[in-house]
Formats: sequence, structure tokens, C-alpha cells
Amino acid sequence: MHTSAPPQHSQRAPYSAPSGATVTFARAARELQLRRAEFDLAVHLGRIRTVPDEGGGGESHRVAQEEIERLRDDPGFPESLRERVRTVGTQEGAELMGVTTARFTRFARLGLVVPVTFYLNRYRAVVWLYLAEETQRFAADRNNAPLLTGRTPQGLRDQLEAGLDLRPRNWRGRHLRFLLRRTEDPWARAGATASLLDPLLVAELVPDPYERAHLNRHRPDRPALFVAESPAARITAHVMKADDPDEIDWLQAGLEQELAAARRHRPAPRPTRSLSLVQQPEAAQVTGPGPSPADPERVRRRQPLRWLGRGRLRPHRRAYRGPESRGPVSRESVPRGRHRSDASATTP
Repeated sequence: MHTSAPPQHSQRAPYSAPSGATVTFARAARELQLRRAEFDLAVHLGRIRTVPDEGGGGESHRVAQEEIERLRDDPGFPESLRERVRTVGTQEGAELMGVTTARFTRFARLGLVVPVTFYLNRYRAVVWLYLAEETQRFAADRNNAPLLTGRTPQGLRDQLEAGLDLRPRNWRGRHLRFLLRRTEDPWARAGATASLLDPLLVAELVPDPYERAHLNRHRPDRPALFVAESPAARITAHVMKADDPDEIDWLQAGLEQELAAARRHRPAPRPTRSLSLVQQPEAAQVTGPGPSPADPERVRRRQPLRWLGRGRLRPHRRAYRGPESRGPVSRESVPRGRHRSDASATTP
């Protein structure tokens, strides 16, 4: 008995994009087998290189197909790429170091480990996340062995008792480096620096309203994770704004330097009188011919509109002249607050 062999399904060859082709972030995340949060963090850390979007597709950056192929050619893909962007909280980070959560928190407050991102839990508390790769590297360093097992030095303990917490500041510095790394435009770099400063301070540093408006247009977009003016949004805005005097001075000096480079590169646009005079006849020409505002026929047609209220005529009401007035009393002539029976009593 002859049995036919099962059909052999030919494997589809992997898609090979032409040289110079780019893809969106969503497609790149699918091809790299990463969740979107993992992909965004990989871009933030420079693990995945991006290129500016010159096609106007709605995203400022895209990923080259060659970059995707480079990452996929890694022998440990995709586990190796996921491990490089894996984040841990305080509990898991302490387990990787082999210390208690209290000691790990002290390390983070002292700036020995730098958070890479954060989120708000259901109690609106800031939860910091750290790279597992950096946490393991800190524990493997022999110079940090006394901190892992011994007593915390007195100088560091004094700083902790004074309320030192470098986690927000270190995160802002890391975030600013990411924003500056992704652009070469001087105005965009100045906008990135200004986004971490108080708006009132920026207004003092940039008194020119046209420069300040141009600078605000180049501020990086913040993800709309919370409703505007909500408690969670205010907490996030507080984390993203510098509050330490040394940090403010450092950002202020950086903003002044970036603004000087931006003014030399391309001054902020300003309205010109000649431009407004040229555009005025064009606007009149677009409206086309028609009666002028002083046209009697046009004024006569507009007069009935004065008697309209919300698209309907209002009934005429007679003025109330007291109980001695003759004639039947209409409903409209009764003053407010008076009962109908009182109105009928005034009828002779």
C-alpha cells in the first residue's frame, strides 16, 4: 500500500529590507522580541541605536533595519538583549547584592547605585527601578566589599541622617544625558535642559518672549501617563524638576551655554512688519468680492438679528403697572414671585 508523504511546508525566508530602510519603534520591538517598555529603555540606554525620521511619519526617530539585523546576529539573542535591559526593584536588587533592603536603599540614597526609571504605585509612592546589570556589577567590584558586609562609614551615615537622597537627582542627570544624546539641534538641546528647571527660572534666564516661545516648542514631550493637574501628575512633575541648589546652578550654566550656541546657529523667529503687510492683501483676496461693512443693504439685513436670542424670537412682555391698571392681566404681566390667584384678584 502506497502512502503519500506529508506535505513539506517550505520555510519562508526572513525579510531582508533594502539598504538604508528604517522601521517604526513598534515594528522594531516586535522584530527584536521585546516588550515596548523594554524597547524604550534599550533606546534610552543606547543599547539600540536610532536615526532621525526624515519621512515625517509622526515619530522623531526610527530604527534602521541594519541595526535590527546586528542585534539579531548576537549568539544569545533575544535573552542577552533582554538581560541587558532587565530592571529590578529594591527587594530584587538587594537579593542580587546579597544585602538587606535597608542597606540597598542606603546605597541608592547615597548615589552608589543609580535608578534608571521609576513609576508610581497605587499609593502614589515613587518606586525606583535599577538595572540588574549595574547592580550585579556593583556587587562584583572588590572595592565595594566593605560596604556590602561592614559597617557604613560615619561620614556616609551623617549624610543619610541629614536627609540626603540622590535618587531623583541622579535619575534626572541620566535622563538629561539621554535627551542630549538623541539630538544635535542646539535649540532641542536647550529645550531638554530647560525641561528640568522651574518655568519661572527659565523666564528669568530667557527674558525675550520670542526666544522663550521658540524654546518651549523644542521641549521634549512628556508621556501622558496621568491626567493633567492630578496628584500623580504633580508628583511626577516634582520628580522631573531640579530642586537642589547645586543641580540648579549646573543646569542653569548648561542652559546658558546651549542658548548661546542656538542663537549662533539659528536665531529665534520673529514677526516682521513687512510680512504682515504683504499677507493682508492676500487675506482680503481670499474672501472674495462682497458688500462692505458700510453697505446699507447688508446693514438692513442684519437689523432683525438684534431681536433674536439663541436662535428664536423673544415674546414681548407688558410692564406691570400695579393693581389699579385696567384690563385683563396676562400671564406675562404678573411679577415674579406672585401667585396666579393674586393676579386674578386684581381684575375689576
